[in-house]
Amino acid sequence: MITYNTDGVKMPPIKRRETTAWIKAVAAKYGRKTGEIGYMFVNDEKILEVNREYLGHDYYTDIITFDYDEGDTINGDIVISLDTVRSNAEQLGKEYDDELHRVIIHGILHLCGINDKGPGEREIMERAENEALAMRKG
Repeated sequence: MITYNTDGVKMPPIKRRETTAWIKAVAAKYGRKTGEIGYMFVNDEKILEVNREYLGHDYYTDIITFDYDEGDTINGDIVISLDTVRSNAEQLGKEYDDELHRVIIHGILHLCGINDKGPGEREIMERAENEALAMRKG
């Protein structure tokens, strides 16, 4: 089951049923099934608190993914700062909705085993994000 919750922010304008179907399709592309995936949409202050408490990082970010995978089933908690998504969209000249969905699927791609920190991995992640976004309906 995929759940969508908020803490300190209004629920973003996502179509939950379509988004869930899209997430499942992207996971299936990587040979994975979706198990328990929880999205938590927050503000910058909350993601900074999560980053400090769980990762020891003292900076803002758009997304933090906690991976609880079991075999070919992806499970995890995905925390997304809507403040950072909005400012990134503005800086990159992208639509907020497009950037939000890129970040939503970024967490799923991490759960599917795609990384973005090592040499050459950022390009692999961007390609995977673009392919996943092309799969999205409407």
